[in-house]
Amino acid sequence: MSELTVRGVTKSFGDHEVLRGVDLTVPAGSLAAVLGPSGCGKTTLLRIVTGFEHADGGSVSIGGVPVAGTGRVLPPERRRVGIVPQEGALFPHLSVAANVGFGLPRGRRRGPRVAEMLELVGLGGYERRMPHQLSGGQQQRVALARALAPDPELVLLDEPFSALDTGLRAVVREDVRAALRATGATAVLVTHDQQEALSMASLVAVLQHGRVVQAAAPTQLYSVPADLGVATFVGDAVVLPAELNGAGARCALGVLPVRTDRDSDGGRTGTVLLRPEQIVLGAPGGGVAARVTSVQFFGHDALVHLALAGNGTTVTARTLGGSPARPDDEVGLTVAGPVAFYPAGAPT
Repeated sequence: MSELTVRGVTKSFGDHEVLRGVDLTVPAGSLAAVLGPSGCGKTTLLRIVTGFEHADGGSVSIGGVPVAGTGRVLPPERRRVGIVPQEGALFPHLSVAANVGFGLPRGRRRGPRVAEMLELVGLGGYERRMPHQLSGGQQQRVALARALAPDPELVLLDEPFSALDTGLRAVVREDVRAALRATGATAVLVTHDQQEALSMASLVAVLQHGRVVQAAAPTQLYSVPADLGVATFVGDAVVLPAELNGAGARCALGVLPVRTDRDSDGGRTGTVLLRPEQIVLGAPGGGVAARVTSVQFFGHDALVHLALAGNGTTVTARTLGGSPARPDDEVGLTVAGPVAFYPAGAPT
């Protein structure tokens, strides 16, 4: 288990500045996710950590050993980094066993390590199969076994589930997380999928505009985002103009308690942020009056779109299972739990 430390890493391609001073620490034995929209620099950062790209500035250390920056650059093969790329990228002419053993010294390729890794990822007995005989999920498991076989200091996963069907994706995610936990490997998952990052990782780093704007545990990131940009990127959000008063923040949904675990200094006027699941639908007269405008049903939950009476403000509530209301129903809204308040002029 080795800690990954990235400090002040910059990278430009011509006049295009991709990374603008990235700082990130991934504790030994943890699974971190680097989350960001397409084009934010996630893959560039991954390639710098592996040694496939050279940073213009800053440093990278793995297990306390500098591998880039400070006048020293180790080649990729000396960094002891395992990589799980998109869609597995298995060698089509090699068997499963040969793929897993590819990164091992020749004398160990026919030893017990290959079988051990295949058992770990749930593919014991698949040694003789060829990649084309495997499903997409099985190919990703083989790719993980191949990355883990040389006992790397660090495992990097580059959007490894993007090509899988939705149902299969959840199963393979959990299998991969379990395998990483079993080996105690330090791992970094690069993804643009918020659900994937929040459900898999113990640390989520949001990369925007070439910088890590927040790195925190998933629950902290979701409930106390550093700014409105992070808040709206990591999940559905209800954002309303507000003004602080002695009891909390006054907005279209009433006077709401403000979270005390974030600094709200900087002004009395600003914006409140809450999550759709905090809005509770009740009978008319029991809270803020609203009318249901539409309902989106997703099976496990539903999004209920509402127009508040009197001011035209629209909000969205999330309910478990089916919605208790239908379009044009009149309801009363209350808010469960505190909200985050961002003063006017705060970063967005």
